[in-house]
Amino acid sequence: MKPVSRFAPILAAVAMLAVACPPTAEAAKFPPLNNPATTEHLPGKLVWADLFTTNPEAATTFYCGLLGWTAAPLEQKGKGYTVFSNNGTPVAGLAPRAITGGNHPSRWIGYYAVTDIGATLKLVTQNGGTVRAESRNFPDRGYQAIVTDKDTVPIGLLQSSSGDAPDGETAPGDWNWFELYAKSPKDTAEFYHAAIGFDSAPETNSDRKSDLVLSSEGQARGGIAPLSGEDPKPSWLGVIRVANLDATLAKVPGLGGEVLLAPHSVEFGSRFAIILDSTGGTVGLVQYADNANPANNP
Repeated sequence: MKPVSRFAPILAAVAMLAVACPPTAEAAKFPPLNNPATTEHLPGKLVWADLFTTNPEAATTFYCGLLGWTAAPLEQKGKGYTVFSNNGTPVAGLAPRAITGGNHPSRWIGYYAVTDIGATLKLVTQNGGTVRAESRNFPDRGYQAIVTDKDTVPIGLLQSSSGDAPDGETAPGDWNWFELYAKSPKDTAEFYHAAIGFDSAPETNSDRKSDLVLSSEGQARGGIAPLSGEDPKPSWLGVIRVANLDATLAKVPGLGGEVLLAPHSVEFGSRFAIILDSTGGTVGLVQYADNANPANNP
């Protein structure tokens, strides 16, 4: 079952902040996804997300100020990187990218769990996708890669060396959902089934009957919605759970961001909004009403 109604992300240029929030103690290497490690492996589960940005200072200020995340800088294989944690648990990363001319907004890329990254990469290419960043082994983290689907939309793959966290209710500040806006949801769902093993089924909990829900291990993992004439090119939209949507949105303008889609009611009495961060990255926010996590609603 899907956690929120979905609307296409909108990208626009906004002012950037210059001062980052204070980092936590410097980290020497990637933290494991799970500490202590688990023996569970849940292919298709969203386990990580990276923000690729040309303005890491402004992005760090924005997300620490908005969500209460803490930031730990580190260096991996000669490149700078920042780990964001939510209440002490790593939830996302920030990867600086070079300014190559023009205005390039930031982009979030979600990573889905796989059990054999080499085999998955072969399936991606066999089904019309492209490997954009080959599999790399990071100590204590596992093997990571970035691929694009048939519509050239990037998605991350991660074979964790510390297992996957059990399915359960997300906490405020954690990733709740990723939605893919595609030219042809049916064709796109077929790619993700063949390449990554997602099952798909028509949406049943909203008026958007053309939407599809992606699932694995009997658990909803994400969704696919059709692009409309006013929507941008195909892309993923990540959604983060917050405890108080109105209070969170009130911080956005002061941090240099913009509310793109005003809060409104969605399934199970929850409320949803879309924002633009101070560097041009788009993210969704959802607040559950009365603990109305769809994962707990059969």
